[in-house]
Amino acid sequence: MLSLHFIRENIDQVRRAVGEKNVALDLDSLLALDGDVRELKTRVDTLRRQKNEISDGFRTASPEDRPALGQRAKAVGAEIGEAESSLAEKQAELDALMLRVPNIPWEGAPVGPDESFNTVVRTEGRIPDFDFEPRDHVTLAEMNDWVDLSRVVQVSGSRMYALKGRLALLEQALMFWAQQRLSAEGFTPITVPALVRGQAFLQQGHFPGHEEETYEVPKDELWLAGTAEIALTSLHTGEILEGAQLPIRYAGYSPCFRREAGSAGRDVRGLLRVHQFYKVEQYVICADDPEESAKWHERLLANAETIVRELEIPYQVVETSTGDMGLGKYRMNDIESWVPTLGKYRETHSCSTLHDWQARRANLRWRDSDRKVRFVHTLNNTAIASPRILVPLLENHQTADGRVRLPKALQELMGGEYL
Repeated sequence: MLSLHFIRENIDQVRRAVGEKNVALDLDSLLALDGDVRELKTRVDTLRRQKNEISDGFRTASPEDRPALGQRAKAVGAEIGEAESSLAEKQAELDALMLRVPNIPWEGAPVGPDESFNTVVRTEGRIPDFDFEPRDHVTLAEMNDWVDLSRVVQVSGSRMYALKGRLALLEQALMFWAQQRLSAEGFTPITVPALVRGQAFLQQGHFPGHEEETYEVPKDELWLAGTAEIALTSLHTGEILEGAQLPIRYAGYSPCFRREAGSAGRDVRGLLRVHQFYKVEQYVICADDPEESAKWHERLLANAETIVRELEIPYQVVETSTGDMGLGKYRMNDIESWVPTLGKYRETHSCSTLHDWQARRANLRWRDSDRKVRFVHTLNNTAIASPRILVPLLENHQTADGRVRLPKALQELMGGEYL
């Protein structure tokens, strides 16, 4: 969230962000509630002072004056109760609206309502020129007995999968390989639970607004997370980090779950859009310095590009539009990997800078060299997510006889040139 002070002082800028991000938020109502809350706080404070003055006077009052003072104290107490009740109600309404205030987008972000306004920053790698009709990833996996899609539907329904044999080993190897790479870059590998409390979703920014996309376990008051970012954001909630501890860099591994509500009919075949998957997430907590954030954004993006390059997958880097980046993002770049049988690039990585928008929700703070406590900046980016990455990996490296040649970076890990 943004601070109320920032909203008051920069109302035109915030109003523009609301429009550019297509957020259903009445800023005038928010400001009116802010005024009501401040007025009620002042009234409560004034009434409490009056009650204290009455209490002080009661001790020195004559016996004949005490009944009147008692009545006055009772009346002021009732007024305090009414004012506090109104204050609690107005504060709750204001807090709910504050959770919907968007971050101010980066000035270089394309302005537009959806992904059609995203722009390509650069394209890397050579698109394969097959001298045969390429097979899609499902056909390749089934002809090599690497996947069981039909039987698993009986067990778990649609958008589920079961990998077998070498492909199952490859998925696990990719997770380990990505964490090793990030560890060498100074990131701390960490495994986090997928089951988390609703408060963690609120602190990360997924709630309110995306409850329908999330699996709930109501008996335990838990939800299934779609990214390690949710648990990692709440890991240091309430702490005041010292400057020497920053930046904190995590390579978070977790199973992930998404309901894919609203995706009916899209990517039904295969492994692109599934309910359960595995992911290694890059996550950074750094000082609240825009230049520091920008440096880490480029670092996270470079890490992901290195992984895709070493997998020898053609890709493009996209600058995400204001309407596609989400409520809390300051800047967002996607990496889209080439899928030959679709004839287009598909998103496999998403790199985001949130400045202190997320930290304010999660109460993530640090103490600077002047001993002043400030909110940190947070950033995140995919390192690798499976089975989605398997789609371009299998299709780009297929051979005419239906085998899949492994990129050089994985050959030693997998014990051979072919999968």
